[in-house]
Amino acid sequence: MNKLEQPRALQFEEAEDEPTNSSGNPTFGDVVAERLSRRDLMRGALATTAVACAVSPAAMLAACSEDTSSTPKFNFSEVTAGSNERHYVADGYKADVLIRWGDKVVADAPEFNVEKQTAQAQEKQFGYNNDFVGFIPLGGSSDHGLLVVNHEYTNEELMFPGIDPEASKKKRFAEMTRERVDVEMMAHGGSVIEGKKVDGKWGIVADSVYARRITAATPMEITGPARGHDKMKTSYDREGVKVLGMLNNCAGATTPWGTWLTCEENFNGYFWNKKAAKKSAQAAALKRYGAPAERYNWGEYHDRFDVGVEPNEINRFGWVVEIDPLDPNSTPKKRTALGRFKHEGAGNIVNRDGRFVVYQGDDQRFDYVHRFVTKGKVDEARREGNKDLLDEGTLYVARFNADGSGVWLPLVFGEGPLTEASGFSDQGDVLINVRMAADLVGATKMDRPEDIDVNPKTGKVYCMLTSNKDRGELAVDAANPRPLNTFGHIIEMTPDGGDHAAPTFRWEILVKCGDPAIAEVGATFNPATSASGWFANPDNCVVDAEGRLWVATDGNTAGKTGRADGLWGLETEGQERGTGRLFFRCPVGAEMCGPCATPDLRTFFVAVQHPGQSSDDTVSTYDSPSTRWPDFQWKMPPRPAVVAITRNGGGKIGV
Repeated sequence: MNKLEQPRALQFEEAEDEPTNSSGNPTFGDVVAERLSRRDLMRGALATTAVACAVSPAAMLAACSEDTSSTPKFNFSEVTAGSNERHYVADGYKADVLIRWGDKVVADAPEFNVEKQTAQAQEKQFGYNNDFVGFIPLGGSSDHGLLVVNHEYTNEELMFPGIDPEASKKKRFAEMTRERVDVEMMAHGGSVIEGKKVDGKWGIVADSVYARRITAATPMEITGPARGHDKMKTSYDREGVKVLGMLNNCAGATTPWGTWLTCEENFNGYFWNKKAAKKSAQAAALKRYGAPAERYNWGEYHDRFDVGVEPNEINRFGWVVEIDPLDPNSTPKKRTALGRFKHEGAGNIVNRDGRFVVYQGDDQRFDYVHRFVTKGKVDEARREGNKDLLDEGTLYVARFNADGSGVWLPLVFGEGPLTEASGFSDQGDVLINVRMAADLVGATKMDRPEDIDVNPKTGKVYCMLTSNKDRGELAVDAANPRPLNTFGHIIEMTPDGGDHAAPTFRWEILVKCGDPAIAEVGATFNPATSASGWFANPDNCVVDAEGRLWVATDGNTAGKTGRADGLWGLETEGQERGTGRLFFRCPVGAEMCGPCATPDLRTFFVAVQHPGQSSDDTVSTYDSPSTRWPDFQWKMPPRPAVVAITRNGGGKIGV
């Protein structure tokens, strides 16, 4: 397919990879090059070991670890890598579809009729493209709880008949009528469902009092420093304190007090009117966020998505939203203290001093890694004591130094360059335009920071860096062996002194991804990794109760890697450090999202997103999809779904 004729979802994703960061800040590739070209790292065998620990090449992984145990933490028979219309899970496990696009969420939802979709029906049904999945136990049970699920975006060519994915934007927009646009809007957002395991099998609890759909039209409250800011005010919200809906919710997290943090990512694609944007008083900020991208034609029918009509509406998206699933009548809150950017995840931990720390990635090439530290402490005795904890605190951005150290740079109005002289009026302004603030303080440009999670046992933080084709512009030398980072890598960060609120940290590369059998790829998986165990393009991740890292991927295709996306276990310690093992394989065209384990590790929930989506080597449509997963019924298109994985006969997953 010609790049200009790709389906909208692929165009959107590819466009979001393109950098909008024109600052002179060093890229992460520059940092690695500087670090590994230092003269003192070239002094004999000790220096060789230092280099090894910096980049974790496979031959020296064991030498960098304090743990010399040869016993792997993951124990399961690997799935064979490949790609076809079905999903696969490791031997000895079963993977049951729990809920699919169009299934009932609230009790009075109608049965799904794919040929007669309406916004009124979709508002009560499970949305499209499930991404993050979180589990909140009820009564402390691992067999009964609430699943909170993000619905990131929509693939119109797979949702509706008669749409040509290779047609021009103008023609595809003509096919996206007001009725179809309204269905799309209701398919975004998130779902709260109640699940229960009975006789070893998970099911949805009908008529649950907790069941809830959140959409692109759900009333929400704006809280924190940007609440009431002039740049948050619109013609229908003159106080700047409320907004309708959330958009492009990608990864997320749950909190120790049982709320759901859902993260708005590529919000820019929903806004319209590039001509007006160029004349806007906020033109520089819009450009820095790649807005308006016009990937959806919602602005054709809804004025709030037209920046020429409502110039501030776009500032009300790109936030972390906190939702209380235990209170179905609660109002979701956009927590502006955590900053506005293309959020991927919100990996978190209660620091040893009681403050709550949230790690975040800004998912675009050459953008940044962030950390938020609350002012107050977590109230472990009273759940309600944490209801506004996330409204006060300090947002930081990371600088990765060449010697393996790192510094958290505060994004605080009045400190350093973040003053009126640089165009900022107050802290709310800094948080609305976080990218521009981070540019000024000298943060390190990264290779698409996606999900981040924290290992509560070791305190280490894992950041998924999915890819960066623009590293081809960097000089090729021994310190930077992959000028074209097509396959991504994973960073391991260690807070100094075990303090997640400390101003500094240490970092190293856990693994460089791709096929280690191809020398020019430069992958650094442990030699113990099988032909099915390596992966490319790490995206979502989770650290389970055993302290094990699971990695979900986005970008593996038959044409690119010869395999579908999936879920891999990745060893992080001992002689097995850097060893990947494939546990679950997606159907063709799908991205692996979720993943989420119950506290007792006896269930793993994963989200299969956009099954059957077109790729560079496959064109897939509603009428002629590359798979009809998971129903495999004639005239039923592929349906994104959440899958519950359990072990045959019971027992913990992967041990």
